[in-house]
Amino acid sequence: MAVNISDIGGVQKAAILLIALGPERSSQVFKHLKDDEIEQLTLEIANTKSIPSDMKDAVLDEFYEVCLAQQYISEGGIGYAKELLDKALGEERAKTVIGKLTASLQVRPFEFVRKADPGQLLNFIQDEHPQTIALILSYLPSSQAAAVVSALAPEKQSDVAMRIATMDRTSPDVIKEVEKVLEKKLASLVNQDYTIIGGVDSIVSILNSVDRSTQKHIMEELEVENPELADQIRKKMFVFEDILLLDNRSIQTVLREVDNNELATALKNANEDVQKAIFDNLSSRLAAMIKDDMEFMGPVRLKDVEEAQQKIVNIIRKLEDSGEIVISRGGGDEIIV
Repeated sequence: MAVNISDIGGVQKAAILLIALGPERSSQVFKHLKDDEIEQLTLEIANTKSIPSDMKDAVLDEFYEVCLAQQYISEGGIGYAKELLDKALGEERAKTVIGKLTASLQVRPFEFVRKADPGQLLNFIQDEHPQTIALILSYLPSSQAAAVVSALAPEKQSDVAMRIATMDRTSPDVIKEVEKVLEKKLASLVNQDYTIIGGVDSIVSILNSVDRSTQKHIMEELEVENPELADQIRKKMFVFEDILLLDNRSIQTVLREVDNNELATALKNANEDVQKAIFDNLSSRLAAMIKDDMEFMGPVRLKDVEEAQQKIVNIIRKLEDSGEIVISRGGGDEIIV
């Protein structure tokens, strides 16, 4: 007989789910939670002594069903989700799951755009007002938004970037109107509370994904138009030259992950301080070999240099995310012991 978990609170269910998922997967979930949510869940997990296996299975089943329903809604709306869930779970169960979703969850606006090819999306929105473009891009994955920003006309790039960075709250009526123009069927599902989107973190994530030339152009424009905002963004970004922010041990950790040919190419256009920081953390034999490679390869296209530098930056971000290195961004509050 299935356990009835309808009387269990949301925090308790979440704690049971995280315990069932195990520490490795749960730690990945925690990265996406707010501080107060982490505190509540940590306390609940700490106070959970034992979980009956049937209760654990019931929570996992409900989680799976809700995820399935959310996916179907994103793909084709409530009607589509109901039809598929009827077949997968049965009519009664499907009705219950859909009811929970429509009561407590919202479908992310512009979900249909997230599935579009960046090239098609560019053709679709490039003639829209920069504020409209900024609103749409704020809801997209960073990689998709970056591709669109890179392809915009240069005079529009910095304007859109600044609008994303300074965007705070957008009325649901405005979102609905934009979605209506884009012929989106999910407009009725937008939560009626004001939706917080955009902001500095959003544009930093996008700028970290665009090519170096676009990134440089946008930052130069922002420094002229809004120096304070440009400074905020730069403090949160990481570019190749910021390798100077790493201590020697972190640089050595990064270099162990870097291909020697990529490193030689990346250093062709690097300033002396960056070159010195890297060579000082290589063995004398390897440093000499890299310098020889740089000399023998002759002139290199700037695009190839930037791509090699970006690969190293991506390695640095991956190592920071995994906690293997720490980047000192000058905030003054990062104490390493």
